[in-house]
Amino acid sequence: MHFPRNCKIARNGHRLHVSKPPLPRISPSLHGVLGCLSRTLPGVVTTGEDQDVKKYVLFDHDGVLVDTEYWYYRAGERALADIGLTLDKARYLRDMSAGAGTWAQARAAGVDEPTINRLREVRNGYYQQYLRTEAIEIEGVVETLAELSRHVRMAIVTTAKRADFELIHERRQIRRFMDFVLVREDYRLAKPHPEPYLTGLQRFGAVKAEALVVEDSARGLNSAVAAGVDCVVVHNAFTAGQDLSRASCRIGTLAELRGVILGDV
Repeated sequence: MHFPRNCKIARNGHRLHVSKPPLPRISPSLHGVLGCLSRTLPGVVTTGEDQDVKKYVLFDHDGVLVDTEYWYYRAGERALADIGLTLDKARYLRDMSAGAGTWAQARAAGVDEPTINRLREVRNGYYQQYLRTEAIEIEGVVETLAELSRHVRMAIVTTAKRADFELIHERRQIRRFMDFVLVREDYRLAKPHPEPYLTGLQRFGAVKAEALVVEDSARGLNSAVAAGVDCVVVHNAFTAGQDLSRASCRIGTLAELRGVILGDV
């Protein structure tokens, strides 16, 4: 297994705790993964009689469980191209970090709100077309969720709209591992505001120290940080250039999350 290189190495003798069942003493081969959490996740890597455990995992959706980030951007790019505008990708990613996106550039170019509302529907149509036709699977996701479901409770907290989420999961197995799903219609303020993840904690009846967020973007990471919940960021080529420095840990693939939480190889 590839261990993240940017994570601090844990000291010998630490024990990894999850909610069920108890795990054996950690071998030296696991320290690379556990080091991800030793700096800022005391609820996962503990010493002595520390009783904090990570019982709940809140997953972002797009870019973490399905490879859709690029296609959402591409749909907006096509919609603006229909009226002769070019969507700048670098600016889009910056705007995305702040909770904006396609329409920030449209407004800056002087496009009025009725036109933006019409283009939004066009964008949504293009996006759903991509969801039906493009390969958006991420290798190893279902297997990782199946393993984690034996040890922790899980949910999805996403800015995806309900219609898009339902389309994505018509024939996929991801939802069966989740206690619940929160889509954009289920909360008032979107990421990077903390409300989505605070709502997830409330649904679980969990305290912050018991939970872990898994994200791929600065927007989602900042939401988790604002909510006071530890956050692991998984690599996504589309968002990799964003500022992800506030992450508790960064991993290359979702499969590595098993090592972070369970301490296995």
